[in-house]
Amino acid sequence: MIDSGGQIVYDDLNSGYPLQADQLQAYSDQGFIHLKHVLSKETLADFGREITQAVLRREPDPKPMESRTTYEKAFLQVPNLWAENEQVKRFVFGRRLAEIATALMGTRGVRLYHDQALYKEAGGGITPFHADQYYWPLDTLSTCTAWIPLQATPLEMGPLEFWPKSHHLDLGRDLAISDQSEQLLDDLRHQDHFSLVQEPFDLGDVSFHSGWTFHHAAPNASDRPRAVMTIIYMDMDARVKAPIRAEQVNDLATWMPGVAVGGVAASPLNPVLYQRREGD
Repeated sequence: MIDSGGQIVYDDLNSGYPLQADQLQAYSDQGFIHLKHVLSKETLADFGREITQAVLRREPDPKPMESRTTYEKAFLQVPNLWAENEQVKRFVFGRRLAEIATALMGTRGVRLYHDQALYKEAGGGITPFHADQYYWPLDTLSTCTAWIPLQATPLEMGPLEFWPKSHHLDLGRDLAISDQSEQLLDDLRHQDHFSLVQEPFDLGDVSFHSGWTFHHAAPNASDRPRAVMTIIYMDMDARVKAPIRAEQVNDLATWMPGVAVGGVAASPLNPVLYQRREGD
C-alpha cells in the first residue's frame, strides 16, 4: 500500500503486537524474551537493504579479520543510522517495537538511547559475555535492547545467547566486553550451574533483553554475514547519573549531548518513540 506521500506503508512497523501476561512475567523473571513473527519478511527485506547499504557506506573497507582485536572480530558496529538516513529512521521510530519495550518494562513510555547495526561477518568471532548497561550513565533499571535479525539466523551464524535471570545478579557489572569478561562470566556461570539459552531466530523474530542481562554470541561459521539491527530503549523518564567510568563519560557526551547529571535523558538524540495514552 502507498500512502498520500508516495511511501510504502509497512503495517507491522506501527500496529500493535499484544503481549500476554505470561510473556510479561517471563521477561521480568528471565531478563529477556524471544518473540515470534514480530515483523514481516517484506519489511525486513526492504529496510534490511537500506540498513546494509548504510553500513557499507560507513564501513567501506573494514580491516582484515586477522589484524582485529576480539571485540573487532565480533561484528562491524555502526551506530545512530537513523540520524543520517530517513528510511532507517522510519524503521527505528516504528511504534510496534517501542510499544513492546514499554509493555515489557512497565513504563509509561520509552525514549531512544541509540540504534546500532551489528554485522557479524562470515568467519567473525565470538561476541564476549557482557551486560550493555555497563556503558550507560542512566539512573534506571528500565532499559532494554531489541535485537532484530535481518535474515533467518540459525545457530551456525551466531545468534544472541542469553543467561537467564542474570539481570538480578550484582556480579560482573564492572566488566567491559572483552576476552576477560567472556572467561570470567562463563566460569561463574558454570560454577553456579546457570543455564544458557541458545535458539535459532526465524526471519521476523525479535528478542528484547534488559540492560543488565548477560549475553554473548558464538562465531559466525556460515559463509554469509549475520546482519542485525538493534534499537536501545530507555524509560522516557530516565535520568542521567554521574558517570563512573570513562566509557560512560563517552556515552553521555555522544548519545545524550548537553544533558546534565540529574536531568532527564532528553537530548535531541533521545526522542520519545512511544507513550501510553491516558487510561491505557
